[in-house]
Amino acid sequence: MTLQRLVLWRHGETGHNATGRIQGHLDALLNDAGFAQARAAAPVVARFEPGIALSSDLRRAMDTAAEFTKATGREVRIDKRLRETHVGEWQGLSHTEVEQGWPGALLQWRKDPEWAPPGGESRVEVAARAAEVVSELDADHDGTALLCAHGGLITGLTASLIGLPVACWPSVGGLSNCHWAVLARRGDSLDWRLVAYNAGVTG
Repeated sequence: MTLQRLVLWRHGETGHNATGRIQGHLDALLNDAGFAQARAAAPVVARFEPGIALSSDLRRAMDTAAEFTKATGREVRIDKRLRETHVGEWQGLSHTEVEQGWPGALLQWRKDPEWAPPGGESRVEVAARAAEVVSELDADHDGTALLCAHGGLITGLTASLIGLPVACWPSVGGLSNCHWAVLARRGDSLDWRLVAYNAGVTG
């Protein structure tokens, strides 16, 4: 069995998102805007008719995925490998605070997917643990899988699955809150193609 489509759905807005603070593994909660985004997006995401749905174990992702369950009645499995990048000593800090404490490090992090924040993990490491989840789903499921996760993880996983050289990963932009990426396979090919990116509900 092999999957034919992956829908990678970022969680709704949190207070940290709204104030420009780096979350990483911090268990930040959706704010009112984030819950509204999730309620609006869930019925649209449901139209992909995923046969299996998984979520990160961080609350912002689980609460977003819960709106999918409300819309469809479908259970969402939890997998901690879908957590956001662990950013170590930067968790909870603003970009300004990171720049003050580690001059030039933010730029280094953005440019080099193999570089990790102090005490954290690199984007390559994050993509690798997320790819394990996809490989396991591939072995047991066909059709469509929905993963409710985080912006950094989705960006790295997308770049990895479509075979971008690591040096080119920084050219993949981020996802807006509660937006999604769609990857699909054509025919019998096992290669993933990116068919939609940063898609979402507007208005």
